[in-house]
Amino acid sequence: MAVEADVVGLRGIGLVGSWSTEVSLNLPSSRGTRTAVRADAVLQAPEADLPVLFVEVDNCTETPERLAAKFEKYRTYFRLKTRTTQGLELPVWRSRYAATGRDGHPPVAVVFNPGTRMGPEGLKNRMNTVLQQSRDVWSGTYRWHGTYGVGEERDGYYDYADAIPVLFTTLDRLQADGPHAAVWRRCGHGQFETLPDALANPKDHDAWALREETRRRQRDAERVEQQQAWGVQRERWTQEPALAPEPEPDPCERCGLPITGQPGILYDNAPPQDGRHCPTCRTDLQQQPMTLRQAFFGRPKK
Repeated sequence: MAVEADVVGLRGIGLVGSWSTEVSLNLPSSRGTRTAVRADAVLQAPEADLPVLFVEVDNCTETPERLAAKFEKYRTYFRLKTRTTQGLELPVWRSRYAATGRDGHPPVAVVFNPGTRMGPEGLKNRMNTVLQQSRDVWSGTYRWHGTYGVGEERDGYYDYADAIPVLFTTLDRLQADGPHAAVWRRCGHGQFETLPDALANPKDHDAWALREETRRRQRDAERVEQQQAWGVQRERWTQEPALAPEPEPDPCERCGLPITGQPGILYDNAPPQDGRHCPTCRTDLQQQPMTLRQAFFGRPKK
């Protein structure tokens, strides 16, 4: 495995001295320390924007479940905390390796080397089994972050604070194309990528923050546009001539109220308008008993 790791290093990432092999990552115990996990290799190449990369070489001789269980051991080690001389809490792995500059734990790459032991379909099934068995370790946690506007979808981001970036590749791909080519399959990304793209988190909080900034600018632009439209409308209202008030209706000759009646009251059963009396007075006059003279000659016009 040391030779295989050095071959990868010589093809473009780091130098031979950038690699360490069979590295024990220890946990404290009642008997001093115990090994949480033993990394096949560790690459430290800060000049290539790769402060630390843990490497597992899988020769396909153990079960995929056993390989997948190893990632949980890595996470147990990465979760371990210690305190600096200044009293600050720090992950134990940071006492040995530089910060990655990305959210979450350091990345772990699996280099599959099936040789003649397994065909392409068997290797594909093995990768899928390891991927599914280790999903809790690499998937991160989705955080909903509000709903924007009527009919808009809820938005959020993946929190990778407790996730390990798990990368797959094969020895054949590395030997044929080199580590700078799109030979890395990040669990959760769904396609082969270059190493920087595979290590990136396009769905993390920073990506959400960029979308939120875009939405904020759009809302601000819509607000300014609406205010400008309101300003144009107000200006148009101020330039329109004032409408002359409607004339007051004539008063009833009998009671002095408007001959149209009181606003808001229907006078469907009132006698027809006569231009002199309100609906109430017209109704009252019609209901007065006729005299003998009125019976012969009709009611006089009021």
